[in-house]
Amino acid sequence: MIKASSIGRVVIVLSLAGLTACAGMDDTQQRMVSGGATGAVVGIVGTAITGGCIPCGTAIGGAVGTGVGYVVDQVNKSGKSGGSSQASGANPG
Repeated sequence: MIKASSIGRVVIVLSLAGLTACAGMDDTQQRMVSGGATGAVVGIVGTAITGGCIPCGTAIGGAVGTGVGYVVDQVNKSGKSGGSSQASGANPG
């Protein structure tokens, strides 16, 4: 069985590596990575609580989180471009 202290060390090392790995990424990539990481953690916790397949929950959560990160980025981009056209002062009526 894996000790809790070993898991804690792995989490710390991966967190530090993740912080340095995002330095050269654009906003979309950063949102997808952070969404994937969050989804993977949620998948681990969810399957651990329910007694399911932890690797399966991690993979599914990571994939869903990555997709959500992409969608959030696209919504933010469309909101920025849509807001600038409304601020032009044009009156449609």
